[in-house]
Order: sequence, then C-alpha cells, then structure tokens
Amino acid sequence: MRFDWWLPLAAVLWASTSPGWQAPQSPAGRATFRSRIDRVTVSAVVRDHKGRIVPNLSPVDFEVIDAGRPREITDFRSDEAPITVALLLDASGSMRVASKMEEARQAADHVLAWLQPGKDEIGLFSFDRELLELQGFAKASSQRGGFDEVEPFGLTSLHDAIAEMARRVAARRGSHRAVVVLTDGVDTSSRLTPAEVSGVASAIDVPVYIVAVVSPLDDPRSPGAVLSKSTAGGSLVDLAQWTGGELFVTSMPSQTSIAARKIVDELRHQYLLAFEPGGNPGWHPLEVRARDKRLTVRARSGYFAGSS
Repeated sequence: MRFDWWLPLAAVLWASTSPGWQAPQSPAGRATFRSRIDRVTVSAVVRDHKGRIVPNLSPVDFEVIDAGRPREITDFRSDEAPITVALLLDASGSMRVASKMEEARQAADHVLAWLQPGKDEIGLFSFDRELLELQGFAKASSQRGGFDEVEPFGLTSLHDAIAEMARRVAARRGSHRAVVVLTDGVDTSSRLTPAEVSGVASAIDVPVYIVAVVSPLDDPRSPGAVLSKSTAGGSLVDLAQWTGGELFVTSMPSQTSIAARKIVDELRHQYLLAFEPGGNPGWHPLEVRARDKRLTVRARSGYFAGSS
C-alpha cells in the first residue's frame, strides 16, 4: 500500500510538536477538522522515580493542562483491559546488514510472548517503501514466528509506515492500543518527517513504541558508538515520546526482552482520562501531569479541536 492518503493531513499536523507552533487555518471546504469534538480522551502511563509503573491512582491525582489552561477530568478509567498491538517490521534493504533482521524477528517473538492468548489483539505488518499486511488483527495465540518469511529488500519509508499504521490502529475498537516498530532506525524514502508523524499519531492518541535493533558497536551505551543520526540525534526519541510512546535501543536479546515486557506492561496499565476540549479550533498543546511531583506521566503531546 502506498503512503499517499494522509499527505494533506500531515501538512496540517507536521508542526504540532514544535515549541510555540500555532496551527494554521484549514483550507476552505476541507472538513477534516471541522466536526465538533465533544470530549478528548488521553491514555497516560505513570512511573515513579525508580521507573516503576504506578497503579491505583484516581482523577484527583492528575492535572490536565490544555493550551496552558487546566481542564476538569470528566471521565477516568484505570482498568487492565485487553490490548491491541500492531507489530510493524522494517523489511528494507538496510535490515540485511549483520543480523538485524533476525534480531528484529526475535524482538517480535518477545512482544508476542507477553501478550495474553485469546484476550489481547495483534496484527503483523511489514514495510519497505510500501506497507504490507501479513496478518490482520486477530486474537493473540501462543504461536510465534509470524515474520519468518519476510526478506529485507528495497528502500525504507519508516516515517510514512508509522503514520499509516497509527491510523489503522486508531480505527480498532478498544482503548489500550499502540504501534510497536521493529527497525534499525534508518529512513531513506519517507515523505514525512518524524515531527509530522508524531503529529499524526498524537492527534489520534496512538502511542508509538520503537525498538531499534543495532549492533553492539552502534549501541549508544557502548564506548565509541556510531549510531545513525536519525536515532542518536533524537528524532526517533521525539517521535515516540510526543505520541506517548518510547524508543528502546537494543543490541542483545536480554535488552530486547526487557523492552518488550516494558511495552506490554505499560499498555496494560494505561490510565484513560477524558475532558471537554477548549473552544478554539486548531492544535491544542496538551500536558498531563501528576500532582505528586515525584511521579512522571507520559501521554500524547496534543490534539486537534474542530468547530461546529
């Protein structure tokens, strides 16, 4: 599937993650953001100073700041609901280097191992310059190896694939959902930048988790690391965090296993908050924080409000 449908959308969203940015007016006649939004829902993960997930919080423990103004939380959920995960495997030519593809397949198996068969939902997809559905969304099973037949080839449209995948996940029923990307972090042919992608994903509240598989020499925790600019420079870090997700760089199976468990654990323990949106149409920067300053909240960076 070509990544063309959302280019007009991305043109509006791209700068949504830039400090001080103000959304432009939508072109006359375009209805994309003109329908009224009755409420905004936000998924959030809370950790303490040791990085542990914090359960059992209530609405009074949170603050929602919408474009600089506090909003009242009108609905709140903290249940451990089934989760929906789209596993997105980089099948581009750069994954042929060293053992990247095999390590990415192992990362997928680690994620699948932490899902609950018959309860959680999983979809398997790969991409190079186009997005390919390998297995549509279905209940997770105990079977592994869904990516065994994928062979790396071609250019990499990493950013475009993430944006398209976020749209598909947003269309799924259920609330605890995310895109998990298995890649080496190299993009050679996307039309979208990381900021544009994070705008697309955060506007529809789909966290993006990126597992970047690298060689030990490219691991940023190693002396003399030479990790690619796209990862080391922070663009993938920003892309993930602006959507409420996270970037994990792994160079050995133990790190991959820890990352997979952390991702699934976060999704299962998301808090879901809802509030009435601000009246002004356009992009609203959003901050969700805990009243206890020792706690850290990760959530999407903003949303679009329409007008009736």
